[in-house]
Amino acid sequence: MNLNNLTRLMAVATLLGLFCSSTAHRATAQATPEAGNLLVHSKFSGQIFGFDIDQNGTEGILCESQTLNNGNVLAAVETFDQMRSQPLRLLKPSSGAGRIVLKVGNVQVTQADFESRINDIEPQGDADKEGPSDKDRHKLGDDYASVLMLSQQAVASHLDSSIEVSRQLAVARLQVLSDVEFASLMRQAQPTTEEVGKYYAAHFSDYDQVQIRRLFIWKQKENSKDGALSSQAARERADTIRQAYAAGTSERKLAEDLIKSGDGMFDLEPLSFPRGELSPQMEKVAFTLKEGKWSEVQDTPAALLLIQLVKRSRQQLGAVTLIIEKELQGQKMQVMLDDLKKNAGIWMDEQYFGTAGAKPQKSTNGGKQHESRSQK
Repeated sequence: MNLNNLTRLMAVATLLGLFCSSTAHRATAQATPEAGNLLVHSKFSGQIFGFDIDQNGTEGILCESQTLNNGNVLAAVETFDQMRSQPLRLLKPSSGAGRIVLKVGNVQVTQADFESRINDIEPQGDADKEGPSDKDRHKLGDDYASVLMLSQQAVASHLDSSIEVSRQLAVARLQVLSDVEFASLMRQAQPTTEEVGKYYAAHFSDYDQVQIRRLFIWKQKENSKDGALSSQAARERADTIRQAYAAGTSERKLAEDLIKSGDGMFDLEPLSFPRGELSPQMEKVAFTLKEGKWSEVQDTPAALLLIQLVKRSRQQLGAVTLIIEKELQGQKMQVMLDDLKKNAGIWMDEQYFGTAGAKPQKSTNGGKQHESRSQK
């Protein structure tokens, strides 16, 4: 293709691009262009609004557009092979994001700017759901126009130069910059798959879990005229239940009988607890018991508690990967933040801020208590 023909086609491409952008929303169905007996197919299978061919060459150029599922319009200018009727190169794709959709005074807002900024002002929640309806979009546009209008009026009234507004703007800027840097550090601190695997291998026991069944014997019943059960009587009642369970009485019958009598509670189904989720006293017993065995855990004036270890197992790596990633990411973040603090030249007046880790001291003045930090 010679220079003159290339220049001509590029000029046509520009015109077609403008034509696509301006007519994509109001276009009606057009016939597929034919050059002689040639049937041309567009790259995105959209409606074709115009085309031209190089009379002395082998290429042609066309403009197409189609409406996407999210309501945006995909418009494209592309070349095609005259002999094979196949698309060759995409010259000018556009989703309509650059068109002006809102004006407030001299400020013009493109579709892309609006969609990115409105989400900062009014987050739309679930990103997997479809975009807002026309009614919702109009409401968002009206809200955004109001924000722009009021901000312009504030500047015109020189409110942005007031001490309080300047302070708020400065704090907002600090917060935004702090947030983006923190997010950057979090990305840097993301652990690798290898690091996660090594941590899991070095902390196997941390991911042990137990299935336990609990047996409560109430020593004091509500609205009962009888006195409280002694610890010995409660243990005898628990032994009777355990013996019935060992003899084959179903969990459902034992649980229902205890509820009806008001004597206690028996877990119909065992409960699963990873290490660290039980109270220290119960965890110590649960993780040292043999499977199938019972043990007394707690004896209080209100109740006697026994547990049975049903099963002990270990969570697989896939089930705890996210937990480990958060743990390692937190460790890396702390190291990076500590290094930043060392290199940032931070100084704090201890007479004003107090020393790190100092506990508040209480003093009494006129019958009222006040807290004052110890000073160095």
